Amino acid sequence: MSVPYAKLPAWVDYGLIPLINLAVAFLVAGLVVLAVGESPLRAASLLIEGAFGYGEGIGFTLYYATNFIFTGLAVAVAFHCGLFNIGGEGQAYVAGLGVALPCLWFDAYLPWYVIFPIAILGSAMVGAAWALIPGWLQARRGSHVVITTIMFNFIASSLMVYVLVDVLKPAGSMAPQTRTFAENGQLPRLDWLMSWFGLDIGGAPFNLSFLLALVAAFLVWVLIWRTKLGYEIRTMGFSPKAARYAGVSESRIIIITMMLSGALAGMMALNPIMGDQHSMQLDFVGGAGFVGIAVALMGRSHPVGIVPAGILFGMLYQGGAEISFEMPQISRDMITIIQGLVILFAGALENMFRPAITAFFATMTTARAGKTLPAGE
Repeated sequence: MSVPYAKLPAWVDYGLIPLINLAVAFLVAGLVVLAVGESPLRAASLLIEGAFGYGEGIGFTLYYATNFIFTGLAVAVAFHCGLFNIGGEGQAYVAGLGVALPCLWFDAYLPWYVIFPIAILGSAMVGAAWALIPGWLQARRGSHVVITTIMFNFIASSLMVYVLVDVLKPAGSMAPQTRTFAENGQLPRLDWLMSWFGLDIGGAPFNLSFLLALVAAFLVWVLIWRTKLGYEIRTMGFSPKAARYAGVSESRIIIITMMLSGALAGMMALNPIMGDQHSMQLDFVGGAGFVGIAVALMGRSHPVGIVPAGILFGMLYQGGAEISFEMPQISRDMITIIQGLVILFAGALENMFRPAITAFFATMTTARAGKTLPAGE
């Protein structure tokens, strides 16, 4: 007789299952490292040491994590509405214009703390506008958002090549990028914050956008679980028929959700453009839009889970660089394989162990209930 499934405790659903998936991913990654003749234990030690063993490593880890928190939140908001927005890469890429243009226009006249809010608004608006079109096509024409967002990633890439090469590149420059922003167009680093913990981040570009990412995570929690709009979004994602029966406009919610998702993805551009490169360059997104999908899945589409999941992937990026430097046998391609394994088990195979764990807890619950029944019943 099959064991009935039961609702899992929150600590199992949001904590234990992701940890099991992560442990299996690292176990398989260890076998890959062993296959090339290196020690998995040494590789794991270098991974952790490179990401968290010294101030500069921590700074780089949190810098990468900032990108992944923004894109993870973007994917999560769409998930709650039953939408699979895989266009965060393109939305963040085009939103770079909303960051770069205010810096180029105002860095000689306005201080950074005035330009920063303008850039936040600009990146969010451009990202939302780029996501609006796939959202409208799904809501009004039935075009699947997965297909349209994939296509818009390629359109964004081509568009940005044209803009950087033929429009924004300074005369006489060979590099496909804008000019370097003046100091007013650069975000302050958070070295003062790390110094409270006795850490020196060295040359790491850990900057103010990390705090903005944490604020965005809190606001997403408020939106999804504490507002009427968030309730409508979750209802639409759980049961579109129920939402329509309750009078919720399906097209309105889809369009609004996609715009919110695009705005969050767009704000990711603040971190590399204002916080690190101090110019807009080709491919500054660097795949963060796709990593955000795995971050949202691992974080169970909840901000409390997305923040540590983003830091985990930041650790993989920074610690992976340390491994490839210290262990020449493990190339950058091998590091990509390890990152891919984490994405595989956290994303595509996220439910691999769920049936067995659910059955186990259902059996335990039934056994405890049987023990508490009075004798003779």
